[in-house]
Amino acid sequence: MRSTIFPVFHVAASPVANHLWQSTVFVLAVSLLTLLFAKNRARIRYMLWLAASVKFLIPFSALMALGRLISLPTHGNHVVQASLISYAYIVNQPFSANAITGSVSNQNLSSHTKAWLPVALATIWALGVAAVLLTWYVRRRQVSEILRRSVPVDENRELEILRRIENKARARTRIRFVVSRDMMEPGVYGIFRPVMLWPAKLSAHLEDAHLDAILAHEVAHVQHRDNLAASLHMIVEAIFWFHPFAWWIERKLLEERERACDEAVVRSGSQVEIYAESLLKVSRFCAELPLPCVAGITGADLSKRIRSIMLSHSSDLGMAKRLVLAVCAVIAVAFPIGFGLVQDTAPARQVLRTNGPLPTFEVISIKPSKPGSGTFIGAAGHAAPDDRFIAKNMSIKKLISWAYAGTSLPLPLDQVSGGPDWINSNEYDIDAKLDDAQVATMKKASGRDQILQIRRMAQGLLRDRLKLAVNDTTVMRPVYDLVVARGGPKLQAAKPDSLSKIKVAGVQMAFTAEPGEMHAWSMPISALARALSVDSTIGRPVLDKTGLTGNYAFDLKWTPEVGSPGAMPGRSPDGVDAPGPDSSGPSIFTAVQEQLGLKLEPARGPVEAIEIVHIEKPSEN
Repeated sequence: MRSTIFPVFHVAASPVANHLWQSTVFVLAVSLLTLLFAKNRARIRYMLWLAASVKFLIPFSALMALGRLISLPTHGNHVVQASLISYAYIVNQPFSANAITGSVSNQNLSSHTKAWLPVALATIWALGVAAVLLTWYVRRRQVSEILRRSVPVDENRELEILRRIENKARARTRIRFVVSRDMMEPGVYGIFRPVMLWPAKLSAHLEDAHLDAILAHEVAHVQHRDNLAASLHMIVEAIFWFHPFAWWIERKLLEERERACDEAVVRSGSQVEIYAESLLKVSRFCAELPLPCVAGITGADLSKRIRSIMLSHSSDLGMAKRLVLAVCAVIAVAFPIGFGLVQDTAPARQVLRTNGPLPTFEVISIKPSKPGSGTFIGAAGHAAPDDRFIAKNMSIKKLISWAYAGTSLPLPLDQVSGGPDWINSNEYDIDAKLDDAQVATMKKASGRDQILQIRRMAQGLLRDRLKLAVNDTTVMRPVYDLVVARGGPKLQAAKPDSLSKIKVAGVQMAFTAEPGEMHAWSMPISALARALSVDSTIGRPVLDKTGLTGNYAFDLKWTPEVGSPGAMPGRSPDGVDAPGPDSSGPSIFTAVQEQLGLKLEPARGPVEAIEIVHIEKPSEN
């Protein structure tokens, strides 16, 4: 059981951290927004703080998922969409699971610590939740006991005033009135069936005008559904008890809730002097019972409330502030939904995701490589026998980058993170045999389906023989945006007869590539961006932001960096090898701009990555 806890923690850490980040920023934004409405009605500020509370319960990812349920046409300005997605990722997902749990995954930590740290954190959180819930349960029991000892009344001076106020306010909910002998402040208990708790000895100290003001305050609580909002925030405090903003919001809600009811009483016609005097009389007589589920009358800072009541300076919203509220509401809701809508128009997916069980090979042989042998990887029908998958002198990290790639080129190695050192240093020879049924199926499949099937089988090999478990995610990291340079692209459209030469991973293309050279007869710009990502001179993923569609023909020559990768997989239509690169040629950055009319601009953007959660050394056979 403990062996599965750390991977779960590793996967869950990122969404939890991102949600807390979003909620924190949202609360800060609300606090600034309330300053703008400081001279307006308290009810507006109260609703803003309530929205900040509810945000803790609604991750932006849920709204993004809602947006993804709505399909959008694929045409449009892809450059603008990609830029929007890049900035949205910075705001929405600044933390990746690997960044959060990196210190935990450090090899210097013992396996015992790594196994029990998530358990310790989960236990602390659960104990905090239990403590908060227990506190509220005790307080609720106190109120229940007071209710049990109270006496319902059908006719008295207070009830007559209460019914008159309800009729004047056209209240849909009738409040049940009970009298208690306990020393407590008057308040409304309950959400859907509100009950007025009234101390029996209080009425003797109040005149009818005072009763009218106090009961009008309680009716305002019921009409505003304040007990429902308080209960909702209780859930927030229980779950996020460790977050200081959760408790700060409670104080703000209480403060603005009471001021909103004060304003409602004054607007109903009560004289401010009498109402302020009523609050003072109640506060002197009653011992406050601080129950979060009870909307009383003496909550918040009483002196500030009385000053606010006497000044009565709150004003209605003007058109400009109404517009500000509307825009903020649209941004808060529409931004994550809209991000979900356009998310599928992000740069083409690089990681091959497989739903359901993975296919497997009939026979698998894995042996350590002999020194000096050349690196090679080939699949059935693609530079290997029809019934074989062969990898020579291959590190496990390179194999993972190949198996999980969704296009013709492997994932750049820096997009495969985590795992022990041996996945880089140890190299293996792998010979896996397909059974007869698989060979027959492969021969009938298209080139794209053949490659995808072999890669799924390689994933199954890694899962079965190396116990590989991965978390594929999208992270923000430094990238280069491939954009159109000033003066426009210097590309020629591919000739129609060149499109049928090669079909790789579902994309028809024809090109050859070696260190320092690329000759394309038919190649989409998205494939060019992917190929450039492999060059060690660039050192970052390259995202296609050109907005160019279709296939193009071009020649690209540059001076490769010493130690750059070997020839990238590609094939010329006539099979003629390209000459070696010119050592005095331009850098890749200059070549792309001068020869293709494109430009590599440094940026930050969304990049799909593979995070290794668990892996074991393969047994030799």
